[in-house]
Amino acid sequence: MRVELSEVVRNLKDNPAAFVAECEARYAAQVDAAAKQIIYNIDHNHIVLVSGPSGSSKTTTSKRIAAALNRLCVTAHIVSMDNYYKTIDPKDCPRTPEGEIDYESPDCLDTELLNHHFDVLEEGGEILIPHFNFTFQRREEGRVTPMRLGRNDIAIFEGIHALNPIFTSAHPNALKLFVSPETALCDGGEDVITGADLRLVRRLIRDDFFRGADPAFTLGLWDNIRRGEALHILPYRPSADIVIDTALPYEPAALIHFTGHLLGRVPETTKNFGLLQDALRAFPAFPPIDLDLVPRDSLLREFIGGSVFEY
Repeated sequence: MRVELSEVVRNLKDNPAAFVAECEARYAAQVDAAAKQIIYNIDHNHIVLVSGPSGSSKTTTSKRIAAALNRLCVTAHIVSMDNYYKTIDPKDCPRTPEGEIDYESPDCLDTELLNHHFDVLEEGGEILIPHFNFTFQRREEGRVTPMRLGRNDIAIFEGIHALNPIFTSAHPNALKLFVSPETALCDGGEDVITGADLRLVRRLIRDDFFRGADPAFTLGLWDNIRRGEALHILPYRPSADIVIDTALPYEPAALIHFTGHLLGRVPETTKNFGLLQDALRAFPAFPPIDLDLVPRDSLLREFIGGSVFEY
């Protein structure tokens, strides 16, 4: 979908609270529809696979779906597939063309264990979910979380590789969701803010405030992140049973509070500085909104803070 920039700006100037509510309601309707389809599929499979590129808000969308399911008397358990990363061995781990460890590769995942756990859950058995320590790049031995699914339980496995045929071919009845900002803002027929732009800005803000990674570091990773998306994530979008658009047309009016902080700390010589400039080129057209207008359960809170959810 494409939305005219001038229309968005006019709505933000006329009645920002109403426009924020309208954008949030559109997203909430998609979440509720997904929850109902999951329930419809529950007799066929209790596993939901949620994929999407970095910065798409897979985590909040999974949490919102879980909350919607709970309201419909279905218990949802969210499992981050990041915990199924294998302990990194520099001697045989996947590498980027530049020779760096390729954390975007599905070869980093313990696919055999994941597929086994899917089978066990569908058979009514108990699994022991591992925990991966990203600080030390290894699985924590002895630290596991047990999980078993009841008749009205759903397991939501969320991760960038969730729709990879490594998993979906072995479990064709699992419901497949693809989450990504799909709506673009255009000006006179030209896209000026794309979903990829929003994802970059979201990730830069989140990594800076909550993950201890300054913007220059994240920008340096972006080429390989996009390469991994093109190879391992986006090709499987057509296989999704449900696509949820996580673009909120008002969000540049909220994110603009943080963009000056980002740009002020990124030297022009930084790798991909031009990419950041391009992503932000239309942001000055947006009137900043009061951040209190952003609901506490909004997916945007995953990136700017103040969410009712824990991450």
